[in-house]
Amino acid sequence: MIDNSLTQTKESQSGLSASDAVQILKDGNSRFVNKSPISRNLVGQVQDTSTGQYPFAAVVSCIDSRIPTEVVFDQGIGDVFNARVAGNFVNVDILGSLEFACKVAGSKLIVVMGHTSCGAVKGACDHVELGNLTDMLSKIHPAMKNISTPEGTDRSSANIEFVNKVAVENVKLNIQRIKDESSVLNDMFTAGEIDIVGAMYDVKDGSVNFL
Repeated sequence: MIDNSLTQTKESQSGLSASDAVQILKDGNSRFVNKSPISRNLVGQVQDTSTGQYPFAAVVSCIDSRIPTEVVFDQGIGDVFNARVAGNFVNVDILGSLEFACKVAGSKLIVVMGHTSCGAVKGACDHVELGNLTDMLSKIHPAMKNISTPEGTDRSSANIEFVNKVAVENVKLNIQRIKDESSVLNDMFTAGEIDIVGAMYDVKDGSVNFL
C-alpha cells in the first residue's frame, strides 16, 4: 500500500514501477475530482526535500492556468517534475529536462498531457500569427493535418470537437517525438525502465483521461 501523504525518498521512488506511477496519478486525480485530497504538511515537505528530490513522474503539460499539475493529481512537493509550455509540445530543451528527470533523477513515468478547449490548439487552428507565438503554434500544425474531416467541415476554433481531436493527436505525436528524438528515453522505454503515456485533462470537470 503506497502512502501518498509521505514525501518521496530514494527508497520509495526506486520501489515503484511505471504502472505504480500511473496508478498513483489516477488515484490522485480521483481524489481531486471527488474533493477528498490528502492532507499534507507542505512546509514539512519543503524541508524534507531541501537536500534532494526523488519525483516518481514527469509531466509535460500546457501552460494553461486552469491545470496546476500537482493540484489536479493531488500530489505534494517533490512528487512530480513539471514541464509546462503552451500546447504541451516537446523540443530539445524539454527533451533534455525529461532525460534529467528519468535517467538522472530516477522518475519512472513521463506523461504528456493535453486538455480540452486548449487555447494554443485553437490558435493553431485559426492560424494565429503574433511574434514568437507564430513559430510556437506551428508545432501543433502536424496534429491538425493528421485529423481528417468531411469536406466543408469547420476546422477553426469555433468547432470545439475538432479542437479537442487535434489536442489528442498532438499528445500522441509528442509521445512519438520523445521516442524518436531522445535515444536516452527511448532506450529506457524499450528496456521497461520507464513508461511514456498520454493523457487529456477536461477543463469542465477536472478529470484526467489516460489515453
